[in-house]
Amino acid sequence: QLKESGGGLVHAGDSLRLSCAASGDTFGNYAMGWFRQAPGKERDFVAVISWNGGSTEYENSVKGRFTIARDNTKNTVTLQMNNLKPEDTAVYYCATGTSYHYTKSGEIDYWGQGTQVTVSS
Repeated sequence: QLKESGGGLVHAGDSLRLSCAASGDTFGNYAMGWFRQAPGKERDFVAVISWNGGSTEYENSVKGRFTIARDNTKNTVTLQMNNLKPEDTAVYYCATGTSYHYTKSGEIDYWGQGTQVTVSS
């Protein structure tokens, strides 16, 4: 089970830190990702991190602004979002497809319930 927290309403240029808490004993074996869905749009890939944190990748529009990280001792994955823009407004989901490739490609086995991020201009 995955549960996100940390969303909210902020102004452009502000920062937010999303967290995802995972239950179970296998968290440390899985790649983890963040996705987002804006109103009227499809759910899109944002970032992925490998099982040990050694590899990360980002969607182009968030590179340099967002950072994904994980703590396997606490079963958590975070998304630090800096210099937020109105176009970042979306529901953000934590997810895993277990492998790095499947997670990044959106072939997801487990989704969180999502957390709303709204950025005003």
